[in-house]
Amino acid sequence: MTAQHLRADICVVGGGLVGLATALKCLQSRPDLSVVVLEKETETALHQSGRNSGVIHAGVYYTPGSRKAEFCRKGLVQTKAFCTEHGVKWDECGKLIVATDRRELQRVDALYERGVTNGVPLERIDAKRLTDLEPHVRGAGGLLSPETGIADYRGMAEAMVRVITECGGQLVCGATVTAMRETAGGVQVSSSRITVNAGYVVVCAGLQADRLARIAGLKPDFRIVPFRGEYFQLPPERNRIVKHLIYPAPDPSVPFLGIHLTRMIDGSVTVGPNARVAFARESYGKLDFNFTDTLDFGLFPGFWKFVGKHMSSAAHEMRVSLIRKAYLREVNKYCPELTLDDLRPYRAGHRAQAIDLSGAPIEDFHFLETERMIHVCNAPSPAATSALPIGEDIAGKVLNRFSRS
Repeated sequence: MTAQHLRADICVVGGGLVGLATALKCLQSRPDLSVVVLEKETETALHQSGRNSGVIHAGVYYTPGSRKAEFCRKGLVQTKAFCTEHGVKWDECGKLIVATDRRELQRVDALYERGVTNGVPLERIDAKRLTDLEPHVRGAGGLLSPETGIADYRGMAEAMVRVITECGGQLVCGATVTAMRETAGGVQVSSSRITVNAGYVVVCAGLQADRLARIAGLKPDFRIVPFRGEYFQLPPERNRIVKHLIYPAPDPSVPFLGIHLTRMIDGSVTVGPNARVAFARESYGKLDFNFTDTLDFGLFPGFWKFVGKHMSSAAHEMRVSLIRKAYLREVNKYCPELTLDDLRPYRAGHRAQAIDLSGAPIEDFHFLETERMIHVCNAPSPAATSALPIGEDIAGKVLNRFSRS
């Protein structure tokens, strides 16, 4: 069957939260422009956007002055407002970051200073206050972030699609992008279902970000390495074990936040995630293996430099993945009454982590730009929280270029 041809002012590749937010903000600012979103799956938000912890982050962890810090604070407000306006479920349940010993109390003190610098309302709490707030949690103290919440991000994506459609935008699913060719007058985006001739293209490809950049003729100096986050779910009778989100004090030497207890918007409670290298980008079985995906990062020198720097933590994460008792021990540090029987199966998720040639994870949001393309190359947590301001920022750049053309 011959692929359909379409002309559009703006083409967004990727139907996750960031891609949808970009299309939404473009249309809200310039309703006279034509916008099409290409998504390779049969529906939106099937990967990172729909397989995360569902948390609306407040901005405690991020380096002051970074895009993460800026976008997260704006995203907290915009996400809650969007969900309220469009009937998407959300809840401001608050978060406790728990320190279990003196060393972790020092980490919490550093987080407090960072969070306050970022404008995050925080309360230092001692062991007694911790027990008063959460009778089933044990620790030497911690931080309370009352603004942190949870949301139905799949529902948020669906609401975005409705608004995009109402504004005249178009979503095409089942459209795997196979080629992009930029000229002085625009970009031709070829996919398995449709070919779009667009004035400007924004690529929000998540786990495929580096591949789409190469397809577009760019030479990214990083590689996406997928990290598998494995979750468990507590049995229904344990759903009231916590009132807040419970996070451990994170180790600053590793790029992940540790295994936490998360209240979900449906009333359930999940445990996780851990973080180990995945051997398939978008396949979620525990033993799934994709040769091309594995070869892609296995041949990248930066990956092995990263492994060399984090060998101890990588071995620990693999042990936690393979041995449920080891996983439980991580949770028992702050919630000692949970048992192996409380760890019920739950879906896994993959995080797209961009790693550079030096072996360092790219911590902040990272973009590559040409005259007529913007590629979102790294959108780590808090990307779901920050989707609307990220989309607004990208839309501003695109529309500014439009006004000059």
